[in-house]
Amino acid sequence: MRLATFTALAMLLSAGYAFAGGGAPVDPKPGGPPSDHPGALFDETKGQDVWTKVAGGSDSLSYDKVGPYITNLKQADPDNDGQVTKTEFMGACKMGLVKEQPSEPADTTRGGGTPAKP
Repeated sequence: MRLATFTALAMLLSAGYAFAGGGAPVDPKPGGPPSDHPGALFDETKGQDVWTKVAGGSDSLSYDKVGPYITNLKQADPDNDGQVTKTEFMGACKMGLVKEQPSEPADTTRGGGTPAKP
């Protein structure tokens, strides 16, 4: 009797596992790295180009100015002063935290944060 009960239980558990599915579909072309994961590393020249485009002649930028170009401001601004200096920006480039193009604000006109199906 115990063997039959154990066998039936094992079959039920394995069948449930087999039919469980893979979860939500994954977009084959994601829009970029998540905010806490590094992206492509910039060399010194590309980092300088992005800094010049964003900062012009400034020595440091506030979060609202540089934020769209940096995926993780906490890592890019280790002293947490609310300003990203050129040195900190170049360090963020080496860590893969800087994007060449700014991120666009989220579209809230569709009523929610769930992305449309691809």
